[in-house]
Amino acid sequence: MSPLRRPRDFASARARMVGRQLRGRGIDDERVLEAMAQVPRERFVPERERGRAYADSALPIGHEQTISQPWIVAAISQALRLEGDEKVLDVGSGSGYSACVLARLARSVIAIERVPELARSSRAALAELGVENVRVVEGDGSVGLPAEAPFEAIAVHATAPAPPPSLLEQLAPGGRLVAPIASRGADMLITFVRTGEGRADPSTGAGLDREMIGPCRFVPLIGEEGFDA
Repeated sequence: MSPLRRPRDFASARARMVGRQLRGRGIDDERVLEAMAQVPRERFVPERERGRAYADSALPIGHEQTISQPWIVAAISQALRLEGDEKVLDVGSGSGYSACVLARLARSVIAIERVPELARSSRAALAELGVENVRVVEGDGSVGLPAEAPFEAIAVHATAPAPPPSLLEQLAPGGRLVAPIASRGADMLITFVRTGEGRADPSTGAGLDREMIGPCRFVPLIGEEGFDA
């Protein structure tokens, strides 16, 4: 068979991604590394992009949206510090890749996506892979899903102008929200930890601890508590 026609070895590319992009750059949660090693990222990108599925970059998935680079997905997953029994809200789930990773780390995941076409395609991908503990819903992720709260963890995959108050209120005490927040020059990926039963106020910092992860770049979070469309 011609080398140009040889089937792509996605498993080897995935193993290299875990070793070089993740472990080599500070991801050390073995559960996260194992999840990233198991989830076929190529299934969550368009056919034309599958040759770059394990590149160290974001990739377009249509509708002016992207699938985040592998390190970002791993960094968010690691920062959530999941132990296996949590209910997780995945905001701006896009292709469903991040939800598939989180499904291996938590008891259940609700993935919310505002673009109907992406919600449908992510449902199809997750069903094809036999993932049964993820539910994909369409809606404004910036306000979360109050009827389903509280969540032990919330992952946000789009840049917000500030921590969305509704998402913070939907965190269980001790829960963790990881979100990119817009700032000058670059977005900043931050973990917000709800410290008690009282109201979490991002403007004053009351009821919250913050942990900086680092600079990043995401598409904007569109919605009532995000940016205008």
